[in-house]
Amino acid sequence: MSAEAADREAATSSRPCTPPQTSWFEFLLEEALLEQHLQKPSPDPPPVQLIVQFLEQASKPSVNEQNQVQPPPDNKRNRILKLLALKVAAHLKWDLDVLEKSLSVPVLNMLLNELLCISKVPPGTKHVDVDLSSLPPTTAMAILLYNRWAIRTIVQSSFPVKQVKPGPPQLNVMNQMQQEKELTENILKVLKEQAADSILVLEGALKLNKDLYVHTIRTLDLLAMEPGMVNGETESSTAGLKISAEEIQCQVCYDLGAIYFQQGSTNAAVHENAKEKFTKTKELIAKNGSSSLHFTIDEERLAGYCQACGVLTSSDDASQQATPYSQIHSCMKSGSYQDLVKIFLEDNLTLSLPVQFRQSVLRELFQKAQQGNDALDEVCFKVCVCNTVCDVLQGRTIDIQFCQLFLKPSKEKIDFLLEVCSRSINLENASEAQKRKMAAFLKNLCLDLEDLQLVFMISSHELFIKLLKDDERKLLIDQMRKRSPRINLCTKPVTSFYDIPASASVNIGQLEHQLILSVDPWRIRQILIELHGMTSERQFWTISNKWEVPNVYGNVILGIKDNLTRDLVYILMAKGLHCCAIKDFVHAKQLFAACLELVTEFSPKLRQVMLNEMLLLDIYTHEAGAGVAGERPPSDLISRVRGYLEMRVPDIPLRQVIAEECVAFLLNWRENEYLTMQVPLPLVQTNPYVKLGQLLAATCKELPGPKESRRTAKDLWEVVVQICSVSNQHKRGNDGRVSLIKHRESTLGIMYRSELLSFIKKLREPLVLTTILSLFVKLHNVREDIVNDIAAEHISIWPSSIPNLQSVDFEAVAVTVKELVSYALTINANNHFWLIIQADIYFATNQYSAALHYYLQAGAVCSDFFNKMVPPDVYTDQVIKRMIKCCSLLNCHTQVAILCQFLREVDYKTAFKALQEQNSHDAMDSYYKYIWDVTILEYLTYLHHKRGETDKRQIAIKAIGQTELNASNPEEVLQLAAQRRKKKFLQAMAKLYF
Repeated sequence: MSAEAADREAATSSRPCTPPQTSWFEFLLEEALLEQHLQKPSPDPPPVQLIVQFLEQASKPSVNEQNQVQPPPDNKRNRILKLLALKVAAHLKWDLDVLEKSLSVPVLNMLLNELLCISKVPPGTKHVDVDLSSLPPTTAMAILLYNRWAIRTIVQSSFPVKQVKPGPPQLNVMNQMQQEKELTENILKVLKEQAADSILVLEGALKLNKDLYVHTIRTLDLLAMEPGMVNGETESSTAGLKISAEEIQCQVCYDLGAIYFQQGSTNAAVHENAKEKFTKTKELIAKNGSSSLHFTIDEERLAGYCQACGVLTSSDDASQQATPYSQIHSCMKSGSYQDLVKIFLEDNLTLSLPVQFRQSVLRELFQKAQQGNDALDEVCFKVCVCNTVCDVLQGRTIDIQFCQLFLKPSKEKIDFLLEVCSRSINLENASEAQKRKMAAFLKNLCLDLEDLQLVFMISSHELFIKLLKDDERKLLIDQMRKRSPRINLCTKPVTSFYDIPASASVNIGQLEHQLILSVDPWRIRQILIELHGMTSERQFWTISNKWEVPNVYGNVILGIKDNLTRDLVYILMAKGLHCCAIKDFVHAKQLFAACLELVTEFSPKLRQVMLNEMLLLDIYTHEAGAGVAGERPPSDLISRVRGYLEMRVPDIPLRQVIAEECVAFLLNWRENEYLTMQVPLPLVQTNPYVKLGQLLAATCKELPGPKESRRTAKDLWEVVVQICSVSNQHKRGNDGRVSLIKHRESTLGIMYRSELLSFIKKLREPLVLTTILSLFVKLHNVREDIVNDIAAEHISIWPSSIPNLQSVDFEAVAVTVKELVSYALTINANNHFWLIIQADIYFATNQYSAALHYYLQAGAVCSDFFNKMVPPDVYTDQVIKRMIKCCSLLNCHTQVAILCQFLREVDYKTAFKALQEQNSHDAMDSYYKYIWDVTILEYLTYLHHKRGETDKRQIAIKAIGQTELNASNPEEVLQLAAQRRKKKFLQAMAKLYF
């Protein structure tokens, strides 16, 4: 019979013969479930949660006849339940890895204590006083198991634990969790107090050179028999599951190494002990194999421990000094940065350092450089170059830091880069893929450099010549010749545009090259005359794909019959539009003026086109120049803008962007009277931007007025809702079903949502931006599934409902609100209402730290960094409550209690509940000086007295004893004390979150 079969037989034969009472019904089900798991041929172990069920049933307190709660009785039922829990653990071969993953600290503590009890370890006996070699093997193994678990639990408790997102509050669940948390903390406290004894027990176990045995189901059944039936087998050295001496030493060495490593954070010398134990563990694994029948060791974690110990211990061992990690650690510690660069350079060939480690070293160097060590700038550059070349060879993207450091290239930087490239690749052994990657890197570097001397340094280097073939180098040179250098040609005024003589003394290729580069209109004309004198078959307006003219203009220009005039008009307009796009307004004005002079003589239509483009150019010029300083535009420009909007010349090709810019221009300079009263009705009906501008102007104009006069606000609301609506279409599929298709960009409105967003981003007037922003915020809040509303100024002027709610694309609305707030803050980063909207958005999307940042920034900008009182319309009760929730979810519970004082009616319930939390991530008692509410301070005093926290209680008493908080003081004194504490607290919070 096999051991497992014997276990199953023993398990079934040891059941009680007498039927249990009816109150044991659940117990019988659990016992049957265990028996079913043990008897099935599947190798799967029984669920570990059975241990929890058995121990919970066995540890339930009893109630006597006087309804008094008493400890659980030591009766047969409870003993059998505890035995069943031990059998489940025995079936799992007492694997602590499995048990720790599935059982809480209190349950596992109870289980191992039961193991000690059944293994005949006298209760109350200190394990350190017991001679393990004199004990029965199962008893010694039980003591080892308990002390190994104690050490492992201490180590595990030192690791950071990810906070579980709280679900809906349930009082019974919260109470149960709090009880388990307190019980775990108490057990950990005891284990830490006994840690030294546990370490001594395990150190003593390393001196045992004999095999031990752990309880199985069979031995547990034998122990559970009546005393007269025990045959003495459990006392022998062969009872139970055999664990070899080497396997015990391996596991104990690993656990001791972990606890020594954890203690090394406060005592660096202990790292030597950890290193010794981990080295012994590796030797035993190498000798006996990595996989064990009973226990497993995480070899990756062991390797990490060994590596960390090697770096942290100062060893003169040659093999230790040979590791790059220890060398880098030593260089960073001693400031030998040239040696550090050398290590990185050598590793570019071996590639032994992980990319994450390389990046972490570079980040540390950057941090030191930013702290004022200017000598590290060169070291940062060199390490960054080594990392970049390594990334190139391994096919990773180039980091942005390299691009930033190469913004101002120099001969020295290029020299070092070429040295790193040469020493990082062995051309004889490198793969073709690595050669191609390096060649592409050098080629792109040449194309990005503007200094031809630096380009020549790279292109003449030996590595460059070997990596790139002749035809590739020629192609690269051609690409570089076609690049347009930065030029600054001054214009030469002439009396007439046609007075310059032409010359045909150069070849066509050179002239075309000059034509592409030139922005001088008279030089452009001269080149075209020469080119047309050489050949009449070419269309020279096509020689550059960068010359783009809007289609509405291109059709008219290409209809010009004279080839020279057509080329000249097209090129002048294309170059003028390009200069306008890159904000080179001086050259754009010269090109447009020359084009206007040219077309005036033969085309009234093109003349009007050029006048329109020059109007747009003048708008851009003012907005980028005097408009930035707040200077109003000249009346002539405003008149021209109005004239353009009222223009009724037929058959004139018009660009929509000009009307868009004109309307935005009028709104930005508060020409609301004109947009509201004087714009012709046909223009409003035909131009969507004019209609939108009129509605915006009318709404802004009526904002100070009574609520019933805001009819235009409703009209604007309806227009925007229609723009943000989706058009639904039904489509029948192949299976005959009808599906609904939603089109994001609806054609129902006067324009697309993307066009509306583009138009709004041309606005700078705060009132207009606030109006449109509040509209979108209100539209965002209207949806039915919204949890957290966003607050905004003037939000009450908009309707509170939409007839067809399903037609609105609320996802697009949410995206639009985020984009509009971000844009508005680029216009004025100190607008507190916009900052509150940004904070509300982050709050609604569960980004609580960012939300607090903007709530505090909103208060800071309107109170001179809290030196004045924050206006109550900024820090409303809703804003304070959201700040409270942010702090609560960030586990900053003392901040919660302080913020509860800011409410019009102090929220004592929330404050007291927050102060009861012991796991707070803020400064806790150092914040007590910011509390001015005596009731909260009295509660703190009581709470610390109850917990026995004398030092914190004294801090609370000191805070409550300040004379300015005396309730007998005049109201003005109390308010002044509160205001002073508000100021200090908010300034402290701002420094924390800014």
